[in-house]
Amino acid sequence: MCGIIGCVGGQEASEILIEGLRRLEYRGYDSAGVAIIDNGIVQIQKVKGKIADLQKILNKLRLKGTIGIGHTRWATHGRPSELNAHPHHSKDITVVHNGIIENYRVLVPILKKKGYVCKSETDSEIICHLIQMYLDQGLKMEKAFPKALCQVRGSYALAVLYEKEPHRIYVAKNASPLVVGKGQGENFVASDIPAILNQTRTILILEDQEWGFLEKDNIRIFNLKGQPIRRSLKTIQWSLATTEKDGFRHFMLKEIYEQPMAVQNTLSGRLGNGHQRIDLPELEPLFPRKKNPFERIYIVACGTSYHAGMVGKYMMESMARIPVIVDLASEFRYRQPVLDSRCLMVVISQSGETADTLAVVQMARQKKAKIVSICNVMDSSIPRISEATLYTHAGPEIGVASTKAFTAQLVVLSLFSLFLGDLTKNLNRKDVISAIESLSKIPSQMKKILRPDAVYQRIARKYAHCPSLLYFARGINAPIALEGALKLKEISYIHAEGYAAGELKHGPIALIDEGVPVVVLIPQDEHYDKTYSNIEEVQTRGADLIALATQGDKLIPKIAKETIFIPKTQWFLSPLLFSIPIQLMAYYMADYKGTDVDQPRNLAKSVTVE
Repeated sequence: MCGIIGCVGGQEASEILIEGLRRLEYRGYDSAGVAIIDNGIVQIQKVKGKIADLQKILNKLRLKGTIGIGHTRWATHGRPSELNAHPHHSKDITVVHNGIIENYRVLVPILKKKGYVCKSETDSEIICHLIQMYLDQGLKMEKAFPKALCQVRGSYALAVLYEKEPHRIYVAKNASPLVVGKGQGENFVASDIPAILNQTRTILILEDQEWGFLEKDNIRIFNLKGQPIRRSLKTIQWSLATTEKDGFRHFMLKEIYEQPMAVQNTLSGRLGNGHQRIDLPELEPLFPRKKNPFERIYIVACGTSYHAGMVGKYMMESMARIPVIVDLASEFRYRQPVLDSRCLMVVISQSGETADTLAVVQMARQKKAKIVSICNVMDSSIPRISEATLYTHAGPEIGVASTKAFTAQLVVLSLFSLFLGDLTKNLNRKDVISAIESLSKIPSQMKKILRPDAVYQRIARKYAHCPSLLYFARGINAPIALEGALKLKEISYIHAEGYAAGELKHGPIALIDEGVPVVVLIPQDEHYDKTYSNIEEVQTRGADLIALATQGDKLIPKIAKETIFIPKTQWFLSPLLFSIPIQLMAYYMADYKGTDVDQPRNLAKSVTVE
């Protein structure tokens, strides 16, 4: 789960590599390094720490050269250290790697017997030794490289320098993302598009088990059998400005404020016939003759996307009356799930590269289940192997803690649920039209919630140093309580737990004591009275109540220390509005504490390894 950048062409490599790594730092930031070919010799510089530390060194060294590779690391094998940082080197070969080589423990002793000794604690280093071994046996690089790839098992995105071919970068991909960018007299490679977007908008996405090489005027891609691959180039439409902070203190805050636009963009083109119907043409092949062929639906995801899936279950079962099972992708494969052609698998991944979720898709395909993916990144791995993809149009999300991608996922799930409800005739036309009308108002209602921020700053000053917070809610907002606790843990490092309110008496109420902050989500819906009862239970035990309530509620402000009012909407859309205050609370607490909001410790944006 690391970031890779490479360039070959006419510009100085060091500046391009540092800028690319800065844009990839959300993928990992415990160490970084570059390798630049300077006067025919590979010069390697590595640091334990962040890109800024590496940049200080490079500013002093002033390495010259127009071809180089760089890496920012999130440790999987081997602790964060300069020795374990990439690039790794073996005689003529220098490698940067994202992924996990699963059989490296088998390969290390084999290589050692032949005189190739790993100095680091990482699995990545064996790749350069494998390639070098085949070169020493007399193979040319174009044979040695794919042969080495055939020896490793696991995931990899690779950029490789061969000192005897100082005009090329070799690249390869399997189960980890890698894109190639085409420029004028220069070419690029990166783990993610933002790293090279200031250099080119023309890209080629590598598929699994492909390799190739880049020269300044040439891009060649092959499969592992050596057969050339021809693939059309794509033009990226979104701008580099969307990956900048644009005056905000952190990417996370910017992305919270971008949510009205993200929702609007995700809805765009999907509310057809003057907001009279849901248009999801991507789904038509899965629902022939407008009939539902599926007996049950699985929703599978990780982290924040899993919470979105939990909300989706409430919507789909209520609107379409189809049984829905929600599961963590990291656990799904290990419980022998019952899958067949009558199952619809809905997988959710912001990046489209989440390793556990990708593995679930591959398993489900073997079982003949049909796959609908909900992703934010076009042409990423999961969409490419799904029968249909419902893209969110949140734009690039740089902050590690997901915000706008999450609410865009909720929008797509609501559209999908309405589509299913209409298809199954469980919803009548009046219900659908009313729901669409409410959905179209969400962006403007979000803007109203975003306007006042003084209340969140006040809450942060009062509670940022509390050892623990609790969140609870009922019904469709219970997953939002879980999401609120997750957000706080991710970026402020405060212990927090989210609960369905009905579970308070089954254990969590033992945590309630004088002054313990408790965040309750209490819209005026069918659960209001029962949730109010739970509020009274925690209040009588001395808790400090922070309430998120429907605009106009007269009772809650009388008993809560702080009340944040939320505009009224239909029940299934309330999670979209209640999500924003919990994001802002987490943000301002983290900022008040001085933690690294955009790059919280031990976390990376895209979990591309298991």
